[in-house]
Amino acid sequence: MRNTSDIIKERLTQGGKRYWAGDNISEYLEEGDKESLIKELTPKFEAVLDSLVIDRIKDPNSMDTGKRLAKMYINEIMAGRYTPRPVATAFPNTTEGYDGMLVVRSELKSVCSHHHQPVTGVAYIGVIAADELIGLSKYTRIAQWCARRGTLQEELAMDIAREIQGATKSENVGVYIQAIHGCCENRGIMATSSLTQTTVLRGSFYDNPGCKKEFMDNIKLQQSFVSQ
Repeated sequence: MRNTSDIIKERLTQGGKRYWAGDNISEYLEEGDKESLIKELTPKFEAVLDSLVIDRIKDPNSMDTGKRLAKMYINEIMAGRYTPRPVATAFPNTTEGYDGMLVVRSELKSVCSHHHQPVTGVAYIGVIAADELIGLSKYTRIAQWCARRGTLQEELAMDIAREIQGATKSENVGVYIQAIHGCCENRGIMATSSLTQTTVLRGSFYDNPGCKKEFMDNIKLQQSFVSQ
């Protein structure tokens, strides 16, 4: 019997679809595929534990770790690869044609594609309202969906900006991310603080210095409010 992962990769190849760690492949999955992937992954994670010389037969803390890891990867830390983008129903901007700036703070959990270490941080998403609006919670849902996969922070900022542009139909979008990286804290240099900041600016956020300043000032206001 063929592995589910091989069947999915065949679909991806036939469709000319890339499947890097940060790519969403949900449109190439069929019903039951995620459950089959978990079943396929479980013995592979168990093999990793075996090669680490961990007694998963007698050690009560390790008995079901292989399956827990498989479920965690598919349903949690990399769920953004296997699930479609959250539905973000747009509604007309009828608030007397509001054309001001909106800045939303979204907490993020991601994983570094190099070492699969946790990346924890926050994204500030700025938008100049266009003809349509989306609900406030949708900004966070989209950002978290982009984050739940293997990625780099620079790529994540660009992914969020692109998806927010698509959902809001606004060309004027800014994304600022600050995050702490486990690959710096838990290995290598063992940094006690690995805070990294990235900024992606589109449209007026890039072209208009006043718009950029308003965005960064709003971020400072939100940061000071959260720290109180």
